[in-house]
Amino acid sequence: MLMNWLHWVTPAAILGISLLIGIWLRSFLVPRLARWASSTAWEVDDAFVRAIRNPLVLWSLLAGVYLAMRFSPLPEDTVNVAGPVLKAVWIFSAAWAGANAIGQLILHYASKWHIPVPTTSLTQYLARIVILMLGVLMILDSLGVKIGSLLAALGIGSLAVALGLQDTLSNLFAGMYVSLSKYIQIGDYVKLDSGEEGHVMDIGWRATKIKMLPNNIVIVSNSKFSQATVTNFSLPDRELALPVEIGVDYASDLDRVERMTLDVARDVMKTVPGGVPNFQPEVRYHTFGESSINFTVVLRARDFVDQGLLKHEFIKRLHVRYQREGINIPFPVRTVHLRQIEEPAGPLANDLSQDHSAGGRRG
Repeated sequence: MLMNWLHWVTPAAILGISLLIGIWLRSFLVPRLARWASSTAWEVDDAFVRAIRNPLVLWSLLAGVYLAMRFSPLPEDTVNVAGPVLKAVWIFSAAWAGANAIGQLILHYASKWHIPVPTTSLTQYLARIVILMLGVLMILDSLGVKIGSLLAALGIGSLAVALGLQDTLSNLFAGMYVSLSKYIQIGDYVKLDSGEEGHVMDIGWRATKIKMLPNNIVIVSNSKFSQATVTNFSLPDRELALPVEIGVDYASDLDRVERMTLDVARDVMKTVPGGVPNFQPEVRYHTFGESSINFTVVLRARDFVDQGLLKHEFIKRLHVRYQREGINIPFPVRTVHLRQIEEPAGPLANDLSQDHSAGGRRG
């Protein structure tokens, strides 16, 4: 009995040593590799160092399990069966680490180099799925499975799967279309025909997330989002015109009003956050109103959300300037003409008098 127990000492020692080696690699080697990778200009080494940090312990333990089984009293058949299984686990974990690294690289280089690859979670998911599928094919090949026959069988069964996952696949392909079309990108301010508006946070495999100005999140399925009429306030660029409607008294000197209004508008463009300093505001008179001459002042905002502050500051400053310069912004005025009706004379007047008297007695 003691001799049988001693046969397992060596495998247990191998497992313990392999686990300690894995922990040492993650705790001491990986931080030094991370410092070295951060000193280089490439992001590739940083991504792969981050990706292998956690799987290192698993890989070391898998190697220890394989060696321990070789030195254990287990039957040879069991060892031969466990070997390919351990290899399959190693391939899948390596593919998982590679998929995470590829996702990080897509996010980094797409935003840095402005390459035509949308940096959405859907893009990263698709890249990870491709890497994982390659890993699965390698596992099947290592297990002796004929990949060609399997792909043919999967092609026949994919029709039934597609019918069962029709809504899911519809959202998936709609999300791919929205991402690859580049009409909607992360951070754009959009408004749907159903009324929702806000910044696009992410385009996932099932739905698109929109963060509204009240700090709420609207989740719209990709199929509905791709079919909706969407106004993108960030295209062709984020700057947009900001018209402000104003009216002044008919007695005002319009040239003087225009000069003062433009002075205030230029000051707002240069001093208020969100304004475009080099933009030249415009004043355009357009209507003889009921009580005022109306005109439009055109400002320019850097982004859709900057409109509120710009309009707020412009109205405040313009009101102070108009008051100081004696320019009147009139209230709406309506003139009412009253016409006095003459009392009828003769018999009709007597009849009306009698009717009023009778009414008074009845009251």
